[in-house]
This record gives sequence, structure tokens and C-alpha cells, in this order.
Amino acid sequence: MKHPGEYRGEEVVILGMAKSGQAVAKVFHDFGALVTVNDAKQREECAEADELEALGVRVVCGGHPGELLHPGVKLIVKNPGIPYTIPIVEKAAELGIEIVTEVEVAWHICPGPIIGVTGSNGKTTTATWVGTMLEKAGMNPIVAGNIGRPLCDAAGENTPDQWLVVELSSFQLKGTQQFRPRIACLLNVYETHLDYHGDMDDYVESKLRLFANQTADDVAVLNVDDEVCRSLIGQIAAHVLPFSTSQLLDYGFFVCEQRIVYRDRNGNAVDIAAVGEIGIPGKHNIENALAATAIAITAGVPVQAIAEMITAFRGVEHRQEFVRELDGVLFYNDSKATNPSATVKALDAFDAPIIWIGGGLDRGMDYIELQPWFEKKVETAVLIGETKNKLQQVAEKAGLQSVVIVDTASNAADALDQAVRYAFAAAKSGDVILFSPACASWDMFTSFEERGSMFKASVHNL
Repeated sequence: MKHPGEYRGEEVVILGMAKSGQAVAKVFHDFGALVTVNDAKQREECAEADELEALGVRVVCGGHPGELLHPGVKLIVKNPGIPYTIPIVEKAAELGIEIVTEVEVAWHICPGPIIGVTGSNGKTTTATWVGTMLEKAGMNPIVAGNIGRPLCDAAGENTPDQWLVVELSSFQLKGTQQFRPRIACLLNVYETHLDYHGDMDDYVESKLRLFANQTADDVAVLNVDDEVCRSLIGQIAAHVLPFSTSQLLDYGFFVCEQRIVYRDRNGNAVDIAAVGEIGIPGKHNIENALAATAIAITAGVPVQAIAEMITAFRGVEHRQEFVRELDGVLFYNDSKATNPSATVKALDAFDAPIIWIGGGLDRGMDYIELQPWFEKKVETAVLIGETKNKLQQVAEKAGLQSVVIVDTASNAADALDQAVRYAFAAAKSGDVILFSPACASWDMFTSFEERGSMFKASVHNL
């Protein structure tokens, strides 16, 4: 796509409203484009519609009418969650209309350097952690993107010397063309979101859009313990800065004698912090700490500020979030675990016996990778949502003796209340009750955030 200023007097269609659609619409409207915002939801569900219409933006709600698109439309900016397979998007492709996501638009208007963080798991934690490190160093970063704040809104406030730290999903990256972060980080790649991408090839290709426009002046932070990340070495133009929890690297960030260490190109080693001082549990959070440290050092953060925030950082809401202790039982909210690999990481993070609450939207997976973790870690499984019967089969294969199936035919809040009560009844002092669903939330809840908030409310109501 062109810079938004080059669409003056031309038709641009924004598919999907919400906050990001509203932010994109304002950008193009301010540059003089003829903007239409279209959303499948009914008008009364589109809270942003009145404000947009007051600006002079055309708003069409209640479906995606075919007449919305014609050869005169120059650009579609699609909400990342809208599939490419719906008729209006397919029609746009047939008409040769460019289709991008908000990330591409924001890159064109952002005057400052961008840090892009993606991965199947850990990207929210890592992006947030990087933000705290830069903030500790007095660098006043803006953290935005898939993490919650619309990227166009953040890019409009960014200054030329201010880092913009962006969490990026595969959905967002798939719709980019020229997007080029100064520092790009790929944490890991696992099988997920295949209902959207169709196959792993498209999913991986979408993730790798992060590096497509980087040059030798840019930096790619890669987890060399991950097969896909390793395959990029020598294949991308950016300078590769590796990290590993399992290897002593000649160059990069790694763990040695339970210390986080950085070794530069000249072989000089810098001791940064003790692994035991990391403020959130789990091996995966050692990986996240290494990635955040590599990004922060590249961005110019002093080692001392990094070391302090490795210890002080306590994680992100809905990511292995400690909720409360009751009668010696510890409750953790990991609602962001929307795939089995994320739940495996959460299960691996605790040494205490686990009462696990899981289940949710059925995306066609078999969840068999959870079996060995049920065998090693879980005492009782409390199952909810569309996948409860699939998960029961995996639990039975694991020989788990205590499995509770929750009737979720009633409203979601009541079902989750019931699950929490069952879990607490099965727990004893010293146990962990872990809500880490391994599934998306949309069978019962509007989002993983709503799901996690309801879980926490249920826990506090015990």
C-alpha cells in the first residue's frame, strides 16, 4: 500500500470496527480519503459508529453487502480476526483491491523505531517485559498492537526517538507488505490457529512476514532452540541475535550455571541476572526473559535496568497470574493459554500437585500432547466447554483417576463458578489450582480476558 496521505479523495474500506478499526478510519479520514467502515455486527453493537459518523465517515453495519466493493475502491484495511475466506474479502481479492491490516497502516505513519514481537506463545509477556525495561531506563516507550492498544493510535503519538514496542499476531502479520521493524523477535512456533490459516505453511509464512523487509541494519532476535527460528539463520537479511536456554552460545544470550549471560562477538561475557531471580515462574519465562533482555540491550537499555526489571516484573494479567491463596491452596489464572502448547508450559512451571481447569472452543485438535503432563503433574482435571469430552479421553489415557465434567449448558459465569468449586473441593493445602484452558474462549466467552476475569471473580467468591 501507499502512505495513507496518498489516498486523498480515494475510497478506502475498513472491515471491522472496534477500537482498531476506529483508529484506522480516523487516520485515513484525517488524510482526506473517502472512508467507509463496515461491520457485520448490528448498529447497536457498534459503539464507535456515532463518533465516526460525526466526523463524516460512512458506517455500514449489519453485514457485508456486496455492493460495498467495486473497482473504485483502492484499499481494504481488514480487522486481523476476519478470515480471508469470507465472501467480501474474496471479492476484494478478485477485484485486485489491496488488502492489509492495521499494522501496515501504522508503519507508514510511525516516525519512531519499532520493536516487533511475535511467537505462538509468550509474545504478550515478552513485549510487556521489554516495555518495562525501556521504561526503567527512562526511554518512555509506547507498548501497543495485539496487546490491546490500537497500533495506529500509538503510532500517531510516537516521536522519532521513541521506541514503539508492538506485540504482533500471525493474523496481523499476514496482512503486511512493507512493514519493517528495527528489532524483530520470533519466540517460538507451534501448531495453532489452523482454523484460520488452513495449514502450518500459511501460519509460518505469516509469522515470517515480520522479517521480510528487514535489512542488515536491523536485528532479528531468534530462539535457536526452536526449529523454525533456527531455519531462518542465513535466510533473512537482518543481523541475527540468538538466545537459548539449552546451549552455551558463542554469541548471544543463554543460561550458564543458572545465570543469564550475554556473550558479544568478541567473546566477552556479561553476567546479567540469576535465573532464580526471575519474577514469574516457568522455563518458558526464562526464554521470555532472555528474549526481552536481548531486545532491550539492542535498544540501548543498561544492564542494571534490565537486571532490576527481570526481578521486579510480575507478569501480565491472564498469563499465569497469581489470584489468591485460600486454605493453603494457590490459584493461578492462565486464561491466555488458548492452545495446548501454552498449557504445557504452564503445567511445567509448577512443582506442586495441580488441580487443572481446562477446555473451551473445539478447533479440531486432539490434545494428545497434554497426556504426559497429565501423567506427571495433574491430580484432578475439571473440564468445561466444547472440548471437555476430548480432554476427558486424553485424561483417561493418562490414567488420571479424578476427572470432573462440568455442565456448561447454563450461562458461562455459572459454569465457571461450578468448575472453581469442584476444583477447590478436590484440592488440599499445598496444591495449585491452575486455570489454563488449552483452548480458545469463544464457545462460552467473548474473549480470553472475559474468561479470565470471570475465573478470578469466582475464586474471590469462594
